[in-house]
Amino acid sequence: MKFDIIILGSGPGGYVTAIRAAQLGFKTAIVEKENLGGVCLNWGCIPTKALLKSAQVYNYIKHASTYGISVEEPVADLISMVARSREVAESMSKGVEFLMRKNDVTVIKGFGKVLPEKKVEILHDDGLISIIDADHIIIATGARTRQLPNLPIDGKKVIGYRQAMTLKKQPESMIVVGSGAIGVEFAYFYHSIGTKVTIVEYLDRIVPTEDEEVSKHLARSFKKSKIKVMTSAELLSVDTSADKVKALLKTKKGEQILEADIVLSAVGIQTNLEGIGLEETGIQVEKGKILVDDYYRTNIEGYYAIGDVINTPALAHVASAEGITCVEQIAGHHPEKIDYNNIPGAIYTSPEVASTGYTEKQAIEAGHEILVGKFPFSASGKAKAAGATEGFVKVIIDKKYGEILGAHMIGANVTEMIAEIVAARKAEATGHTILKSIHPHPTMSEAVMEAVADAYGEVIHL
Repeated sequence: MKFDIIILGSGPGGYVTAIRAAQLGFKTAIVEKENLGGVCLNWGCIPTKALLKSAQVYNYIKHASTYGISVEEPVADLISMVARSREVAESMSKGVEFLMRKNDVTVIKGFGKVLPEKKVEILHDDGLISIIDADHIIIATGARTRQLPNLPIDGKKVIGYRQAMTLKKQPESMIVVGSGAIGVEFAYFYHSIGTKVTIVEYLDRIVPTEDEEVSKHLARSFKKSKIKVMTSAELLSVDTSADKVKALLKTKKGEQILEADIVLSAVGIQTNLEGIGLEETGIQVEKGKILVDDYYRTNIEGYYAIGDVINTPALAHVASAEGITCVEQIAGHHPEKIDYNNIPGAIYTSPEVASTGYTEKQAIEAGHEILVGKFPFSASGKAKAAGATEGFVKVIIDKKYGEILGAHMIGANVTEMIAEIVAARKAEATGHTILKSIHPHPTMSEAVMEAVADAYGEVIHL
């Protein structure tokens, strides 16, 4: 079988790339060994947000009296929450199947392996092997839970994100190792439904890639809600021989043992590069990532890579953008290179966290003289009415030129609000552009305008 483009992997990088390739007139095939949509749609972005929504609704009901509503004491049903989450994921996967048919993309089930001379070998579930070829082959095989030697995942007492989404019984206690987006989201979810949660972070603060003020605020919020947060803590080993898991930690105070029903490993991801033919094809890899240029071409002509397998932010929307840029370049459209300093990040805890661009520290290190503006949601009319006054919006602006260097938000709905800053930075708008853009009242988004106003010493509601 001969195609114009073959894509290995159907996550948000792969399936979006396939659709855009088909729109551009390419005869396209996608090879997937599991379910269409990849980890994000089936085991990551989408089903986790369904679980988090269940936790949010549960908490709304628990605090219904705050809004003048009397209800009986709610009961969190983990099994039903998981079932709803799986239904959402399955529905979305079927949606991707529909999009493949709609766009005439050929879907081939099996494990794909790139071969020299622009060929792909496919090992099918029935053990048969077939070979297809194309003018262009795009590797989008994604990543999986990273495993540490001192934290082996057994799927029962030490689990990864997949098991965390499908537990058959709610644990009474849980240790979450790692405080990136995956770690804090699961910590928030399980704590919300009544599990005693402890977060263990090796570095000196949680969500360590975020702005320091945001990190400190989230830590305070978690501690206030009775999530135990341990930073500068190294996991040395786990003992799963008894009913409870015993985790041995090295802290500033010395060694310490924690006990819990389950330990969740959330220490990052590892790329899926094993056995996909990179060595045979001669594709260069460095530190577990495929080397590519600005348009995702590898060192071997006709072979490309996007998403988690390359050294760019491991985010679904990044993989999608990379795939679109890649195939548009193949089609001769001369797309813009992606600006990796303007990628929105989003964490769906409560409060939510969102960011883009430079942190305050990074902006100074880059040589900018900066203005910093900050507006708390406690001063927002909409936040007051919604009962969501926690958090703030912080903006960093270049003092000389007015360039919006970055924004960092923590609070309700900020994952929806960050796009305003991303679009403004893409359009090379200045801080005054946002300041003089009339925002609807009352809305949470007014906090963005007010934060910019604060940077210029013109804030009204503080």
